[in-house]
Amino acid sequence: MGFKCGIVGLPNVGKSTLFNALTQTAAAQAANYPFCTIEPNVGDVAVPDDRLEMLCKIAGSKEIIPTRLTFVDIAGLVRGASKGEGLGNQFLANIRECDAIAHVVRCFEDSDITHVEGKINPVADIETIETELMLADLDSLEKRIIPIEKKAKGGDKEAKEAFDLMSRALVLLREGKPARLVEVKPTEKKAFEMLGLLTSKPVLYVCNVEEASADKGNAFTAKVFARAKEEGARAVVVSAKIESEIAVLDAAEQKDYLDAIGLAEPGLNRVIREGYALLGLITYFTVGPKEARAWTIETGTKAPAAAGVIHTDFEKGFIRAETVAYDDYVAFKGEAGAREAGKFRLEGKEYVVADGDVLHFRFAN
Repeated sequence: MGFKCGIVGLPNVGKSTLFNALTQTAAAQAANYPFCTIEPNVGDVAVPDDRLEMLCKIAGSKEIIPTRLTFVDIAGLVRGASKGEGLGNQFLANIRECDAIAHVVRCFEDSDITHVEGKINPVADIETIETELMLADLDSLEKRIIPIEKKAKGGDKEAKEAFDLMSRALVLLREGKPARLVEVKPTEKKAFEMLGLLTSKPVLYVCNVEEASADKGNAFTAKVFARAKEEGARAVVVSAKIESEIAVLDAAEQKDYLDAIGLAEPGLNRVIREGYALLGLITYFTVGPKEARAWTIETGTKAPAAAGVIHTDFEKGFIRAETVAYDDYVAFKGEAGAREAGKFRLEGKEYVVADGDVLHFRFAN
């Protein structure tokens, strides 16, 4: 599995430019006026992982297949979106379908690019978007909670759980706090997700800066990072302009370009890494002569469920997982060397897969 991340923000903050760079397409029209993106653009991107190339080299695999993730470019939200302003209802529905939110925040000055609020203030921009999402959640819950309460009083167990969660979320929303701050027990997680609350989704703030600040950020990004720390979110600095310029280059040309401006890697890598951390995702590998392939799972996934990501039959008929840690696979030059060194393990149904595990599943038909 990968994850579906909605790119949101005010108009003219660089969302579509970033999306084009991430997906290496020109599918999203980047223009200097609000609502240039009318329909959400969806793009799948490969997750860059240097470990795959090393595994491929050691095993002599003919093909590398990275895991993928999906970005959705959602048109710019404006003040009043929760009440339908600026195509707000449509955009809010698109956000609801995503697993996480990449909130692009303008952290650069440029008199040639207008700002919908008339000034550059990233924290105020964040609050504008957050307020609209909270108002939309508040409106949604207040409309739904009355019939749910009636069912709960009638003895419906699921309705009782939903009513309890909705009530806890409403308390926070009425205080001007997002629903992601609701304390949810592991057993309540699925029911809470079913509420479809916009502010329950984890947030990654993407600080869009000018080229000169792409490495260490600037005074604007410092404020965004401080805000992210306060609310338990994450933040990353990226220059959408630089990303759009290197998106059309091959790997060698990208390296030369990045070296010339003092960057160690593309901003895409940082966005993905932070996105993974945000959602608690890890990668395991399957390796053979045909292909070296990456698979994405949630942290804490047990071996049978990890096998099920490849095919449901693997999970149903799971017998065992033949396992070698990535570092051991590399250090001992492959499975045979790891086996000889005693680093090859047979793991059962209770084994929790670790990031970087090289796995081969045995299952009964």
